[in-house]
Amino acid sequence: MDLNYTPEQDAFRKEARSWLEANAPKEKLPSFDTKEGFEAHRAWEKKLHAGGFAMVPWPVEYGGRGANLLEWLIFEEEYFRAGAPGRVNQNGIFLLGPTIMEVGTPEQKARFLPKMASSEEVWAQGWSEPNAGSDMANIQATAIKDGDDFVINGQKTWASRGAFAHWLFGMFRSDPDSKRHNGLTFILVPLDTPGITVRPIEKLNNKKAFAEVFFDDVRVPIENQLGDEGKGWEVAMATAGFERGLMLRSPARFQDTARKLVNLYKKTVASGAFVAPELRRTVAQCWMDAEAYTLNTYQTVSRLMAGGKIGAEASLNKIFWSELDTKMHETALKLLGYRAELLAGSSEAGDVGEWLDGYIFALAGPIYAGTNEIQRNIIAERILGMPRK
Repeated sequence: MDLNYTPEQDAFRKEARSWLEANAPKEKLPSFDTKEGFEAHRAWEKKLHAGGFAMVPWPVEYGGRGANLLEWLIFEEEYFRAGAPGRVNQNGIFLLGPTIMEVGTPEQKARFLPKMASSEEVWAQGWSEPNAGSDMANIQATAIKDGDDFVINGQKTWASRGAFAHWLFGMFRSDPDSKRHNGLTFILVPLDTPGITVRPIEKLNNKKAFAEVFFDDVRVPIENQLGDEGKGWEVAMATAGFERGLMLRSPARFQDTARKLVNLYKKTVASGAFVAPELRRTVAQCWMDAEAYTLNTYQTVSRLMAGGKIGAEASLNKIFWSELDTKMHETALKLLGYRAELLAGSSEAGDVGEWLDGYIFALAGPIYAGTNEIQRNIIAERILGMPRK
């Protein structure tokens, strides 16, 4: 692997850094789990789109820049360096968008991708159900053909961005007699369709990160089917590959956290506060692991650019980045000592930053995108060739 950037890539980095320094919000936006913050983040996404940086590796005709995946990694590094806001439409641009690129019809690409890139339409992920979380093959919500429509009945829960999103992508059982992975169809559903009830799920801090969505004889045109009927599992696994293995969590995110952790360690030591000796080694290991994940991602991108695919090894990535994220935040809380329990907005918090919020979110990492227990089963069976128990 050649780890040197080309002059063209260096020029792109310079352009991206200059634009972000001039345009990224100087003040932190409200959480996009509130209506105010959701709209503020959409406005930022539209500004990104106008600047040509909404989704740099997408074709220009679909709202992108026509860059390659290496340039996307460079942009992500500059994005986190600038402290730019989180991507409110991440379910769309990082998960569904690449899937539509891979299996969508020309009409679907033209219809959905430009409005996704600009965040004119924000997407919720609708896979989990009350009895189909990690065991997604147990999906029971149905989508039965009737003329030119699917008629959808059932429930989805933990729909990320569901409280405020405009569209939902999900899997539904189109063959009611089918079992497990068979007979599922991937369907794109506008959330303002008659018969849909969206019920926000509030967290303890009253923010609406998720929603449960109920379908009561909801009619959706057959043209909203993504991929082949009954083959939704294969489409979903393509989406999951992007989620676990590459786009949802770029290495820049963890490099940024690792840098902040190193700075916190230095500041804590300089203050004269007691620091347990083993924390020095832990901080160094976290930094090395973030760099290792970055190199592995560059290797994955190089393989994709050469015509390869993301396979079962995405499960290895997902375990690595989710457990690294938790470890870095745990270490930061240990360095902060008693102040670790204070939220950034507390009058006594001082400069504790967002470490507690980050830690709480990091705890979800081993669960979303498929629990790490399930990922270990995938690794054992599909990579190591071990038998099912």
